[in-house]
Amino acid sequence: FRARVLAYETANDVDLIHECTVKMYKEIAEFMKISPNMQRMDSLMIAANIKNLSLLELFYTCVANLAKIMDQRGTSIPENQKHYIEKDDCNQFVYHNKDIDATEKTIIAMHDAEKLIEVCNETGDFDDTSEYQLLIRLLKERTIIDGDGTRRLRKKEEVENPSEVLLNPSDPEATFRYKAGEKHLGYVGNLVESVGKHGSLITDYAYKKNTYADNQFMKDYLEKQPIYDEEILITADGAYNSVANTKTAKEHKIKLVTTNFTGIKPDDIYAEFKFTQDGHYLIECINGCSPDECTYDSKNERSVAYFAKEACNACPYKDRCKPRFLKNRVRKEVSWKSVDRALQLRYMKTEEFSKYACFRNGIEAIPSLLRRRYHVDKIPTHSEKRTRLHFGFKIAALNFQKLLDYTNSLEKCTLKNEIA
Repeated sequence: FRARVLAYETANDVDLIHECTVKMYKEIAEFMKISPNMQRMDSLMIAANIKNLSLLELFYTCVANLAKIMDQRGTSIPENQKHYIEKDDCNQFVYHNKDIDATEKTIIAMHDAEKLIEVCNETGDFDDTSEYQLLIRLLKERTIIDGDGTRRLRKKEEVENPSEVLLNPSDPEATFRYKAGEKHLGYVGNLVESVGKHGSLITDYAYKKNTYADNQFMKDYLEKQPIYDEEILITADGAYNSVANTKTAKEHKIKLVTTNFTGIKPDDIYAEFKFTQDGHYLIECINGCSPDECTYDSKNERSVAYFAKEACNACPYKDRCKPRFLKNRVRKEVSWKSVDRALQLRYMKTEEFSKYACFRNGIEAIPSLLRRRYHVDKIPTHSEKRTRLHFGFKIAALNFQKLLDYTNSLEKCTLKNEIA
């Protein structure tokens, strides 16, 4: 069944499991009387079922994999590279040989890779194999050819897109990311939970490589939403916040509340600056002064306003505003994003925000539950599509448990009423 579903997705780019489970969640939500009015969102890192290989282990594994497939197909392997197909060669070459350090061993494996690729190119019979393609990818990502034509290992700072490089040939799609000071290899899942009086339910999920940003998850989700008849609430942490997401949420009658603040905090005075509706031009500053001239810097997305020198000299906020005093006038550059962020900081001091922050914290239990009970970090397959399939099944199992708990509570209420 899984193979058929994956084949359909490969051919049509449609995740049938996601479509089926989300539709089922809506029916369960109706039964449990859970509306979409109160939602919260969170993400969790999901470990890939691979070993964190050193660069030497990575080179050796890729070279050995190609050598073995060449041997299976009857292709003659050069004498110096035949040891790669021997049973215990990995331990001997990588770990037991102490006469050569790891860097020198990696260089040897790199040159062996070049020799095997030359042989494969001569025969032309290995272009269809993943072993050949992965070794080509490894050389491209981790080595460089100098001007004299010699190949060498890339330095750490020379590696392009370090989060996207090959980590393990067992799962070439897995990526790595640093989060909260820890290195994560694999993927990331995003969860949307709807909450009602009778319980909660995961009403949507997404699954990507772990380099996918949280605010992009929010953007994807908001764009799928209808324009609601009445305002609904979505809470998330600060990583989901962006000015574009806030704007999209308003267009769909969604109140987006993010509980953390990321980036540089603007001064509170910017909350009183007024802009045109498109956010391009400053209309009025906190002191009630309108600029004599105003232009829009599209490259930096800033409004460039010019004020009378006398007005700014007499302004009580000039030390906080820090405009640039020119010879005849005063120049002030400010973005409507600063205004939006200042308003957000002001809102975070209110009692209403504190209630929403407590509400959002309730979703923190879901990632822990998925790890402890549903073993989401031990998915026994590789690649993004296959692991996403298992992730969808685990989310479905979690929701069925919530449904079962709800129906059991109804039975207990009925029993109590009968006894009474």
